[in-house]
Formats: sequence, C-alpha cells, structure tokens
Amino acid sequence: MEFSNRVTDMLDIELPIVQAPMGWIARSQLASAVSNSGGLGIIETSSGELDAIRLEIQKMRELTDKPFGVNIAQAFVRDPDIVRFVIDQGVKFVTTSAGNPERYTDELKAGGLTVFHVVPSLAAAKKAVSCGVDGLVVEGGEGGGFKNPREVASMVLLPLVRAEVDVPIIAAGGFVDGASMAAAFALGAEGIQMGTRMVSAAESPVHQNWKDAIVGARETDTVFLNRFNSPALRALRTDKTTRLEKDLETNAMAEFGASQDLYFGGDMEASIALTGQVCGRIDAVRPVAEILAEVRAEFFEVVGGMATRYLGELSS
Repeated sequence: MEFSNRVTDMLDIELPIVQAPMGWIARSQLASAVSNSGGLGIIETSSGELDAIRLEIQKMRELTDKPFGVNIAQAFVRDPDIVRFVIDQGVKFVTTSAGNPERYTDELKAGGLTVFHVVPSLAAAKKAVSCGVDGLVVEGGEGGGFKNPREVASMVLLPLVRAEVDVPIIAAGGFVDGASMAAAFALGAEGIQMGTRMVSAAESPVHQNWKDAIVGARETDTVFLNRFNSPALRALRTDKTTRLEKDLETNAMAEFGASQDLYFGGDMEASIALTGQVCGRIDAVRPVAEILAEVRAEFFEVVGGMATRYLGELSS
C-alpha cells in the first residue's frame, strides 16, 4: 500500500515521515539516509555554522537524488541573510521554528519554497496560518529539544489544532513507530516527525554513548528544564540535568556546556542531551532504512487491523 496525501504531494516524498532538524546532528550523513529511505531528511541551521551547512547541502546532492529540506531555527541563527542563504541552496522545502512566522514566511514563499512552521500551541498555529504558511509541524511537549515552557502533550494539542485549521499537519513529539503514526493520523495529522528515534539510528553521527543511553532509558528518564526561563527544553536524565531540574534559579542554557564533547566525544555530563520521552520505547540502534520500512509496514497493519476488528463487527 502507498501513502497519498497533502504532505506526500507537497514534499514529493513516498513516506510522510520527516527527520527532526537537530543541531549538529541533522546533517548529510543522517538526512540522506532518511531521504533515500523514502522520507524527508532535513538539514539544520541551529548550529549557526552556515559555511559547514553549505557544504552539507552539497554533500546531500552527492548522497541522494531524493527531496530534502532545511530548517531555519530563528532563535539560534543570527545571520540577517539566512533566507537568501536557504533560497540560494536551491531547496524547495523549509521548516521555520523557534520564532515568529511573520518574520520569514512571505520572503520564503516569494522564493518559491514550501513553508511549514513549528508550533507548540493552538494560538501559535492560528498565527502561523494567518501568516500564510503551507503547513504546520505541531510539536507536543513530550518531544526532545527546545520547547514551550507551558508544554502540551500531542494527544491534546494535535486534535485541538486540527479542529481549528485546514492546512496539512506533521505531528512531532512522541512518534516512533507505525502504531504511534496511525494514532497521529487518527488525530488529524498527515505526516510525522521523528527526532529521538533518529538520534539513536545507526547513521546518526552522535557518539555511541548517547545512543546507548537512549536504548537503555525508561520512559521516565527525561527531564523538563527551564520551565521558568527560556527556552525550555526536554533532555535525557543525567547527573547534570537532574541537578538543573531541581534548580529553578539557573537558566539551563547557561550550563549547556561543551556540546561537542557530549555529542561526538561521548561525555554524557559535558552538556545536555536533548531527548524525548520515546527514549523509553527504543530498544536498539538500527539503520534508518530498517526503521522507516518497519514504521510503514506497521502503520498499514495497525490501520487495517482496526478496520477489520471494529468496522467488521459493525457490518456484521
């Protein structure tokens, strides 16, 4: 069976599965594996290393002939010419996040790009739609990374937004397999975004220690930091993040530390390992192609099984 909806049509992809734009992680090695497997790889800009990002986009075109996108994380990219930078790379799809959709939407769309904005609330979703975005990434608070301090779970946020807007929705936060993807579709999404599952994938460039920590984590092994500061963030529980969780005075961003030593050196106390609650459902490091193939098969199995069990009973 094949997927066919507004997300697959807009993005020209086979599987409506998007890889999250994680700083330093969402680069060509991982993103090309996602695109080559039928989903949509995304290249990050939140690292601010635009010279490196330019090279990563060039590498993407060497590694895949499939579509891919770029994320503009407004709070972390200081280059005033970021929109021109993205347009000049020749990509056709962009997600904007961590900022006001009024800032870049018109200019990006004038450049011929399809624009989805990441939103953590109904008010933010309505504002983004009023700014003319083509779609939304609706992000629940259970996801890893930078969050709204007043987090709302996907089970509540997704159907709430769906009831109020007509644009296509990619659901983010808590999605890791075919069953959770089917749940997202039942609640109004037409695609899902996966972050933590991709951090732990074989092609992810992060150190094995982080991957092993995800595989070994329970569903309770994340912390929500900076609830009274900005930005809030969800991260893997370590000695460092447990201390910060109990410290309501300190802005966790000030203690982000040496991220490269954690991301690529494997020192899990050197920084903050941004990770979602689905870490508790990930039990192995696996190749991206295997992950996406299993998600696809399970999605149709779940949807078909529910139709057989419940609609079949009604018809009889």
